[in-house]
Amino acid sequence: MIEKLIVTGGAGFIGSAVIRHLIANTGVRVLNIDKLTYAGNLSSLVEVSQSERYAFTKAGIGDVAAMERALAEFQPDAVMNLAAESHVDRSIDAPAAFVETNIVGTYTLLQAARKYWETLKGERQGAFRFHHISTDEVYGSLSETGLFTEATAYDPRSPYSSSKAASDHLVKAWFHTYGLPVVVTNCSNNYGPYQFPEKLIPLVILNALDEKPLPIYGKGDNVRDWLYVDDHAAALVLAVEKGAIGQTYNVGGNSEYTNLQVVEAICTVLDELRPRANGDSYKQLIKFVEDRAGHDKRYAIDATKITQHLGWRPRENFPSGIRKTVQWYLQHPEWWQPIRTTRC
Repeated sequence: MIEKLIVTGGAGFIGSAVIRHLIANTGVRVLNIDKLTYAGNLSSLVEVSQSERYAFTKAGIGDVAAMERALAEFQPDAVMNLAAESHVDRSIDAPAAFVETNIVGTYTLLQAARKYWETLKGERQGAFRFHHISTDEVYGSLSETGLFTEATAYDPRSPYSSSKAASDHLVKAWFHTYGLPVVVTNCSNNYGPYQFPEKLIPLVILNALDEKPLPIYGKGDNVRDWLYVDDHAAALVLAVEKGAIGQTYNVGGNSEYTNLQVVEAICTVLDELRPRANGDSYKQLIKFVEDRAGHDKRYAIDATKITQHLGWRPRENFPSGIRKTVQWYLQHPEWWQPIRTTRC
C-alpha cells in the first residue's frame, strides 16, 4: 500500500492533475518535485497547497544531490516521473532541453531511485515502484486503420518523441539489469483544465476569446486520440498502485478526432456559452497554417490491457470533456491571464 509518493513534474499539466486527485481521493502523502520551468505553475495546485499531506520541493530531476536528498528524507513508497519537456514544436526549435531533461534527467532520477531502493528492507523494498509516464508518440504514426498496443514497435519521429522513447528504454533497462521495480504508461493526447496555453485546445479557446485567428496545421486532418486529464490521472494512480512490475500500460480516451474537428467542437461550445458580439460563429476565425515539420498523421491507443488488468476506463467522452474544458477556461481567467501575458 502506498502511503508516501513522490511526483516529479507535479506543477505541470498532468502532474498537477495527479496530485489534485491524490489529495482529494486518497490518504497518500505527496511530495511534489518540480523545477518550475515555463510550463510549471504552482497556481494549478492552490486547492491542495494547504493540505498537511502535500509538500513541494523546487528541483530538477537532473540534480543528483537534490534527488538523493528528497528520496532519503521523504522515504517514499513510490516515485511517479512526470517531469519532462513535452511540446513537439519546442523540441523542433530547441532539442537540447529535451535531451537534457527527458533522457539525462530520467537517467539521473533512475540512479537516485535505485540507490534509495537498495537501502529498503523486506516488504518495503518489494513494494516499491518507479512509475514512468510517457507518450503514444514513441510509437510513430499510424495509417487510417490500426491502434497502438503495448507490443507496437517504437518508431519516434520528432526530437520530443525520440527523447521520450530513450527514457522509456532506460526505465526498462533499469528493471531488466538492476531489478528496479518499474511500471511504464504511455498515454494519448491529454486535454482539460490547467493546460499550458500554447497547446492546441487552450490556445484555440483563448485566441477565440481574444478574436484572434485559430491556427490549424496543414489541412487539419491529423488525427489524435483525446484523453481527459482527470481520467488519465485516475489511470496513473491505478497503475502505480496495482500495475505489474516490468509492465507497460497504454492509456487512451477512445476518442479519435481530427484537429479540425477538435477546433470546430470548441467553436460550437463557445458559440453557445460565449457568443461573439457580431453574431458570427467562432469558426470564421479558423486559419490553416503551414504544416509542422514531420507531422505524424494519426495516433490511436488500444487501452484494452489497462481496462482488463486494472479495471480502468475513461469517464469522459470527447463531447463531455471538451465542454467541461471550455467552461473551465471561461470561469478561470485568474489562472490563464497571467500566463498568457508573461509566458506565451
